Amino acid sequence: MTLYSSSRLYDVVIAGAGPVGLFLACELALAKLDVLVLERADSPVTPLKAPPLGTRGLSVATGEALHRRGLLDDVLAAAATGAPRKAQAGHFAGIGIDAAKIDPSRWTYRLPNPASTNFAADMGSVESVLAARAIALGVDVRRGLPVTGLDDRGEEVMVGAGTAAFRARWLVGCDGGRSTVRKLAGFAFEGTEPQFTAYYALVDMAEPSPLRPGRNATPSGFYMNQPGQIAIADFDGSAFDRAKAITVEHLQTVLRRVSATDVTLSAVRLATSFTDRARLATTYRKGRVLLAGDAAHIHSALGGQGLNTGLGDAMNLGWKLAAVIRRTAPADLLDTYQAERHPVGQWVLDWTRAQVAVMRPDPHARAVERIVRDLVDTPDGATYFTERLWGVSLQYDLGGGHPLVGRSVPDFAFDDGSRLACHLRHGAGVLVDFGDPASLQRSIAPWADRIRYVALRAQNELGLTAVLVRPDGFVAWASDEMPAAGAVERAATAWFGPAGSVLR
Repeated sequence: MTLYSSSRLYDVVIAGAGPVGLFLACELALAKLDVLVLERADSPVTPLKAPPLGTRGLSVATGEALHRRGLLDDVLAAAATGAPRKAQAGHFAGIGIDAAKIDPSRWTYRLPNPASTNFAADMGSVESVLAARAIALGVDVRRGLPVTGLDDRGEEVMVGAGTAAFRARWLVGCDGGRSTVRKLAGFAFEGTEPQFTAYYALVDMAEPSPLRPGRNATPSGFYMNQPGQIAIADFDGSAFDRAKAITVEHLQTVLRRVSATDVTLSAVRLATSFTDRARLATTYRKGRVLLAGDAAHIHSALGGQGLNTGLGDAMNLGWKLAAVIRRTAPADLLDTYQAERHPVGQWVLDWTRAQVAVMRPDPHARAVERIVRDLVDTPDGATYFTERLWGVSLQYDLGGGHPLVGRSVPDFAFDDGSRLACHLRHGAGVLVDFGDPASLQRSIAPWADRIRYVALRAQNELGLTAVLVRPDGFVAWASDEMPAAGAVERAATAWFGPAGSVLR
């Protein structure tokens, strides 16, 4: 395919206008970059994005990211009619976690905030809020334009989309599990093959139905029966061709086999399927092409980690890519995207694989399931599973130091009525100084274009004297005593580049 140059050079072209691509576009636009989003679908509206099939569990980590950009209230309001806050803490392999058994006192460096619990939202609502913000920030979103070719020329990337071609300094593939960008750029995508096909459908059943209500394990898999809805996991080795339509006859056959009943479906109003195929890109960057979200990692939908992991990728990548493009930080800052997010992708694959192992229809898995149920029913177990599902245990390896370094920053409630999240909404770093007013301001002054200085007292300072926060809300440096000379400057240089305006 021959790609022809266009005159306009975008800072970043993003393939995919799903939540991950749109959130990344918002992050880049906060830095005043010129961003183009190319989306295959002509319209963002589809029944599969609406409740209940389009409902996803959003973690505390995701809620915090949205809160730090002033988007949480909009997402909650948009999803309020179809997906209220979740009453359950979550589940592992369908085993519910009792929120009353969680012991949050074990999370030392956490404070109550508007994103303190998980919640549910439908994909359509999340996308609509992110699209509105992206467009308001000046992002160019073009639908009906799938990426069909790319040519990484070293200093820029040529991106083909149908009969059009676009120039970009960087290309980011946020185009899902079957990512065209990943395939065209030649990323290795390694992992394991699926063991089951899962179905989620809105159905009408003949009355009376022989199916038991709720979640039911069977010798062939499991099914979940709720009024008007059915979920099935058929351990068929993923034999179903997912390119085919899910007919009432096929779904009824699968449901009868898995449930061992003579259930009759009178209609399938809407249905979707997924498998537990688990694959991870060996690297998230090749030249000037990057991957995020499902383009970088695919796995089963068990536990609802896909969207949360993808939004975490976007939050991590956005400010780093912007700093490299604006030349306020060296290019090797992008290496930390791989170093920090690739292990998270690997963990998610292992987490979902472990759930599949518990759900397998054999005596060994059933024995493990009974043990897991007992563990989840204890305060230790409920807290362990919850902190991983919610993302509150995430800590990037940033080289040691204070135990808060690498963790999500507590949302300090300041005496002036503001919260720390409010000071992060512009996409810059923040230095919080709880000590002598202006004691650290002179140290951080050379980074005033990249780091906001906040000298306020808080209702609970957790014994800290100062905290340097990255734009994504993760702690770069912290101290609970008088900071050593040069400590803040070294941390600022490491994460925000040398003092001064731009690199030469």
